Amino acid sequence: MLLNTPKFGEPLPIVASPETLAFLAARRSASAMTLQAPGPSADEVQVLLSIAARAPDHGKLAPWRFVVLSGADKDRFVAGLEAIAAGQADTSLTAKLGKLRVPPVAIAVISCHIPGKIPEWEQRLSAGAVCTLLIIAAQAMGYGANWITDWYAYDPEARALLGATGEDQVAGFIYLGTPTQPPLERVRPDMGAIVKTWAP
Repeated sequence: MLLNTPKFGEPLPIVASPETLAFLAARRSASAMTLQAPGPSADEVQVLLSIAARAPDHGKLAPWRFVVLSGADKDRFVAGLEAIAAGQADTSLTAKLGKLRVPPVAIAVISCHIPGKIPEWEQRLSAGAVCTLLIIAAQAMGYGANWITDWYAYDPEARALLGATGEDQVAGFIYLGTPTQPPLERVRPDMGAIVKTWAP
């Protein structure tokens, strides 16, 4: 799958897209435990990542990177996490790996802080925007997606196994696959309670 991506400096007119608004109004995460094969192919994953990398990025730093987990390599990663969990007092850690084990494809988004003029907070927010675009793009491609952080996003050994170093943080694991059942709409915020028009 190829996209006709714009060239550097090419004008990109802003055009209305009611279809996009309708799509976003119905966006819903799919339960990770319902995500089965087929998942996105290697070529489709590259398309998803190229879209996610268009997230707002103050300073053009790209303060994030991706780790793609699929097939036997994902199985080995899960086995490594199982070994880490076995050494912990919390016996629920292994069970929580089901959300990672079941989906055919997982993409870890690692947030990297690049010292300089751009505040760290903005760089971390950019990684969150990457995760958001990734799950939206996956649904637009026809796959189910779920953005999850669990103990293995924070545990030092698990982060090292993933390849996170130094100040790296795991912004999320994005689970991708074909849902075996459609997700149900959930309760949404009361907009009147969270929106205020500023006035002096």
